[in-house]
Amino acid sequence: MKALMISKDSLLHAEIAAQGSARMPAVQLVASRNGLRDAVERQLPEMPELVVLDASDIAADEGELVDRLGKQYPSASFMLLTRDPQQDLLIRAMRAGMREVLQLPLVHRAFHEAMDRIEVAAGLSPVREGKVLAFISCKGGSGATFLSTNFGYALAALADRKVLLIDLHGQFGDATLYVSDQKPAMTLSDICAQISRMDGAFLDSCLVHVASNFGVLAAADDPNGAVDMKPEHMDTILHVARQHYDFVVLDVGRQIDAISLRALDQADTIYPVLQLALPDIRDGRRLLDIFRSLGYPNERTRLIVNRYEKGGKLRLMDLEQALGADVVHTVPNDYLSATDSVNQGIPVLQLSRSSAVARSLAELVELVAARRVSESKGLFDRIFGRNDGG
Repeated sequence: MKALMISKDSLLHAEIAAQGSARMPAVQLVASRNGLRDAVERQLPEMPELVVLDASDIAADEGELVDRLGKQYPSASFMLLTRDPQQDLLIRAMRAGMREVLQLPLVHRAFHEAMDRIEVAAGLSPVREGKVLAFISCKGGSGATFLSTNFGYALAALADRKVLLIDLHGQFGDATLYVSDQKPAMTLSDICAQISRMDGAFLDSCLVHVASNFGVLAAADDPNGAVDMKPEHMDTILHVARQHYDFVVLDVGRQIDAISLRALDQADTIYPVLQLALPDIRDGRRLLDIFRSLGYPNERTRLIVNRYEKGGKLRLMDLEQALGADVVHTVPNDYLSATDSVNQGIPVLQLSRSSAVARSLAELVELVAARRVSESKGLFDRIFGRNDGG
C-alpha cells in the first residue's frame, strides 16, 4: 500500500516506515510533506492509497486545510495521529472521511489494528478467520510432532495457505528442529512476557520462517519462563493468529495443562495421534474420556493412526470400536523417509517428495483444506510428477 506521510517529526516518520514495512503486504511511504499546508499546496501527481497525517502541530487557522486534503485524495484512506485531540479538528476530520484516529506516542498494536481495518475496507486484505487444528499425542512417541510440523508445511506448500504452527510442549519442545535448522530468536514464553505488544507484525517477527507462508513459534525453552505463561495469554495469541493466518496448527504434546487446555478449548478440530497398539489404544481411550468430560463434541475429535501397516492382528475396526470414534486418516509406516527428514531438519515433502508418508500428508491436506491438491495441477506435478528425483 502506497502512503503519503505528513509530519514535521522525523522520528515519527521513521517509526511509521518501520512498522509499515513489517506488514504483509507492506505499507510504503512513497512521499512525505512537512506539514498540512505543505501537503495541500504540493499535491502528489499520483493518488496515494493511504494518507498518514500527524495533526499534533496543526494551527487553529489550518482546520479548513483538512477539508481540502480530503478532497484532494478522495479515494485514499486516512489515518490521523495526534497528541492532544482537538474536538473541532476531530469533527472536521470525520466529515472529511478520516475514520482512524490514533493517539501519540504511537502504540504499535493500535497502528496495526487500524491498518487491518483500512485494508479490509479497501478490499486489499480479506478478513481471515483462521482455523485452529490441534495435534495431540495419545502416547509418548506416537509421532504427533512429526505429523503436525510436516502437515503444517504441506498445507502451506500444497494448498497455498498461510500457516502458523505453535509448539505448546511445556518443556523441551523441539518442533522447529523437525523442519528447520534456524535457532528461534523468540519463544512462546517470550511472547507471553510481552503480551501487551501482541499484534500481527510482532507475532510474525517472533517466528522461525520455514517458508514464505509457513512459520513456527517455538516452545518455551526455559521451564522458569513457562511459569509466567497464563491461559489468557493463549486467548490473545490465538485471536491475533486467527486474523493473520488461514490455519493455526498446535503441537500440543501429551501433557494437558492450563495453557494447552485453553488452546484445545479454542481448537476447531483436535487430531489425537496414536499407533495401532494396545498401549496406544488404552491411553487414547483415557484421552477421549477427558475430552468428553470437558464437553467437547465428538465431531471435533478425529483420530489419526500413524505408522500404520495393513495385515496386523489389530484392525482399524477394532480401534474404532474400542474408542468409540472414527479414524479419519492413516499415515503409513515409512521409517526411513521420516527418520531422514527428522535427522536433517527438512520437511519430508521437500526431502522425499515421492515417499509414502509425503503422499499421505498430501491426502490429509486435501481432506482438511477441502480442496483437491491435484486441481493445482502444475504445483502437484512439480512435487509428485514425472520429474521426481527424490
